[in-house]
Amino acid sequence: MKRGLRIDEFVEKYGEPYSIKLGIELTSGQNEEIVKWFLASLLYGKPIRESSATRTYLTFKAHNLLSVDAILNAGWDRLVTVLDEGGYVRYDFSTATKLLNVFGELKNRYEGSFWKLYESSKDSRDLELKLKALGKGVGDTTVSIFLRDMRMIWEKADPKPTPLMKLAIEHLGIKNTKAFAVERGLDLVRLETALLRLAKDFIKRGKKIDLKI
Repeated sequence: MKRGLRIDEFVEKYGEPYSIKLGIELTSGQNEEIVKWFLASLLYGKPIRESSATRTYLTFKAHNLLSVDAILNAGWDRLVTVLDEGGYVRYDFSTATKLLNVFGELKNRYEGSFWKLYESSKDSRDLELKLKALGKGVGDTTVSIFLRDMRMIWEKADPKPTPLMKLAIEHLGIKNTKAFAVERGLDLVRLETALLRLAKDFIKRGKKIDLKI
């Protein structure tokens, strides 16, 4: 880069939320859109290439497997086939099982509604616990990814930073991302997304960037 980027310029360039990039309209508030984002979050939550997770989500979309009922009705064999088609080969068997378990629990406990899950949560901590209780494999990373974008519509969404975000925060010397966002007039979701990309695309790759905060 020829000159240093200000933090607001970096956020503008690299802060597009993953849900928006995938065409998921969370701000509509519709449960169907939240289900799509949770599916995507489960895919991104594994230690796999981001491009593979994105391609796999788009493969689910191409096969019209983006609702609770569609996923459950697909069954294990078809889910494995779709995961393989998307390039999610390393975790195809375990992920197919996880999807059936997690969305099955969502349907059984909350009638398939993330809004019912949300409204039954006392606070942000309880919200995280209820998400994790949907099934094995819904861990800290998946919950953090999911709730980061859910800040757009859920007041109780207050996820802990992922290890990659912590790396970026420490690199820039930011003490509190929420306070920093308010101070600089930045959207918190876009700031956190940009920090994630700073860690993944620059710091982890040893790629230098002149970023002024």
